Amino acid sequence: MTIKAVFFDAAGTLMRTRASVGETYARIAATHGKTVSAAAVAERFRDCFATAPRLAFPGAAEENIRALERNWWKNLVGEVFRPWAPFEDFEEYFAELFDYFASSEAWALFPETLETLLQLKERGLVLDVISNFDSRLIGILDGLGVGSLFEHVFLSSRVGYAKPDAEIFHTALRQHDLKPADALHVGDNEICDLRGADLAGLRAVLIDRHSEAKFSGAERIDNLKVILRLLDA
Repeated sequence: MTIKAVFFDAAGTLMRTRASVGETYARIAATHGKTVSAAAVAERFRDCFATAPRLAFPGAAEENIRALERNWWKNLVGEVFRPWAPFEDFEEYFAELFDYFASSEAWALFPETLETLLQLKERGLVLDVISNFDSRLIGILDGLGVGSLFEHVFLSSRVGYAKPDAEIFHTALRQHDLKPADALHVGDNEICDLRGADLAGLRAVLIDRHSEAKFSGAERIDNLKVILRLLDA
């Protein structure tokens, strides 16, 4: 089997937040008069994010996407802080938080990301991002110096389908006139990335940096550089 394209998830795979979500939410909240525990906010975020509707807006007009994205996050963050209501300065807080995570300063590439992408690019492979993220990701990747290495960034908010739905993977394949067997997808989420890509017929690789994954039999790596060896095998 000859792999012609490598698709990547973004957050947790190519990059991470410089500080934890809980720490950032709590730090910015403190400047708006709300004192909360970073650990408590982090737990609340995990629970709310897991039960939130998918970040996808099928059939939405292009000009409405950014407003829909922002409102999706506003609803999520509002739900995160519901146990600490009322939050009188919430509007200003959310605006600052949303803008902060739009900046590449809030994010950092994993140490091996750039080198791995450059080597894959040298091999002539198609590189894309497939992410359950919003339009802010484009600027983040550019700010981190890797945006130009990807031919396309497929965002669930714009495609209208979110991983693990097979359609977001098929959208990427159609863009390059590829078959599922032609592509490898790498991500850190066992459901969205591993199961989603597998259901779409792609070769799926789970990046499990801390040996925390529970899926048995999955093809897993602990460092993006391992992809180069997998392709040579």
